[in-house]
Amino acid sequence: MDLSTELQEAKEAALVAGDVILEVYKEDFKTEYKEDNTPVTKADHLANQLIVHKLRAAFPSDAILSEEASDDGIRMLNQRCWIIDPLDGTKEFIKKNGEFTVNIALVHEKKPVLGVVYIPVKKELYFAVKGFGAYYEKNGVQQKISVSKRVDNIRAACSRSHTSDKLMELLREKGIGEYIYAGSALKGCMIASGKAEIYYRFGLTSEWDTAALQCIVEEAGGIFRQMDDTEMTYNRIDTVNRKGFYILNRIENKLQV
Repeated sequence: MDLSTELQEAKEAALVAGDVILEVYKEDFKTEYKEDNTPVTKADHLANQLIVHKLRAAFPSDAILSEEASDDGIRMLNQRCWIIDPLDGTKEFIKKNGEFTVNIALVHEKKPVLGVVYIPVKKELYFAVKGFGAYYEKNGVQQKISVSKRVDNIRAACSRSHTSDKLMELLREKGIGEYIYAGSALKGCMIASGKAEIYYRFGLTSEWDTAALQCIVEEAGGIFRQMDDTEMTYNRIDTVNRKGFYILNRIENKLQV
């Protein structure tokens, strides 16, 4: 499957959205709250408009699912669906700690086949296409990335804003003493690039939080599964990831939960 055009469009969309996000980031912006009590800002909406417009113009027959757009479910009739989180880590954006990303994925027949994660503050780009490996790019220079081979002294990526007592207790029981805290999709990118070995998420997330990340992690040689060890699928009726998930560099590092 040749997705070179799709990858180029997705990367360009992420970069443009990142520029707009940074413009708002410098402002004294307002924070609003959606019906589910999650925060949203002008940056979320502007980035969404840019990404959706670009992808619709380039691929008019594709479906789109975005966190910041209405969903009528018609997308499920399409084998190809773009899944977008225009600003992943809005809480980190509001805190102005830089740990937020732009996530863009292409799903084909419910499986992610392309993933782009962009970190606007650092101008770092992670991307992957199924079957072609995962890459890190900065200042136009690309390098292939892969998960680490560690099975001893492993490092746990932990959420900056969503770490649970259950997780911390589990890590302590298993004797894992090194925790690396980060927001948004950065945790999975850390594992994909060999900077951490495990990440467990017990709480609820949504398809747009994980689709791009899953493609990158798997193409880097990592393992991405729901907490019951089943495969995560996408473009579903229910867009909430209700089972939780884990990311590993190697199956030997799987924790018993």
